[in-house]
Amino acid sequence: MADELRIDKYLWAVRLFKTRSLATEACKSGRVKMNGVPVKASHEVRVGEVYDLVIEQLHKQIEVKALLHNRVSAKLVEESMIDRTPKEEYERIQMVRQYGFEKRDRGVGRPTKRDRREIEEFKYK
Repeated sequence: MADELRIDKYLWAVRLFKTRSLATEACKSGRVKMNGVPVKASHEVRVGEVYDLVIEQLHKQIEVKALLHNRVSAKLVEESMIDRTPKEEYERIQMVRQYGFEKRDRGVGRPTKRDRREIEEFKYK
């Protein structure tokens, strides 16, 4: 029993989500995957497993190093999880944040549906 831990609780404990409810919602919406397969919030975490998650625009990859039943300080997170996210992903997010706001010429008006779709595709993919 002591070695069982739900994925939503683990993601909350290692500070990837602010609340456990947000972690549960991420699991329900398919943003948490193991081997390309979405996992439920009740999925049991084991040491050594690798998970892919989408947090806002960031595609993160983590490996479980130790099981946590309570939330820990940010300094202790590295003892419980290995961040395997490629460096290029962080660079992409930095670029999106830097150029995240579209510049539209004055008087052009609101973006059309097609413009909006192109903007979202550029920002989120």
